[in-house]
Amino acid sequence: HVQLVESGEGSVQAGGSLRLSCAASGFTFSTSCMGWFRRAPGKEREGVAAIYVRYPAGNSYYADSVKGRFTISLDSAKNTLFLQMNSLKPEDTAMYFCAAGSHCSSSALNHWGQGTQVTVS
Repeated sequence: HVQLVESGEGSVQAGGSLRLSCAASGFTFSTSCMGWFRRAPGKEREGVAAIYVRYPAGNSYYADSVKGRFTISLDSAKNTLFLQMNSLKPEDTAMYFCAAGSHCSSSALNHWGQGTQVTVS
């Protein structure tokens, strides 16, 4: 059973930076993608970024709202996913969730962490 544990929650000023981490365990051969979603108060969950663990490993994707500011990366040896967030804006305030699955798509990312809060003021 895939387990995902996020860390790196924090409160920062606009323009600041923060890095989130996600420690993963219980992967199977079918686990090919990991990503980040976020949910702001009163809003639906939205995809932030995703990266292929394999086939093809390293390929990454970003929401238009975070391109150029956020970077997703994966330390495969440690099974740890990262999200480096720079130039943060108040609208980035949300609960951020780590996810994993067989493909980099919303329907396939069916394993979720508990979430970590990011607040930008």
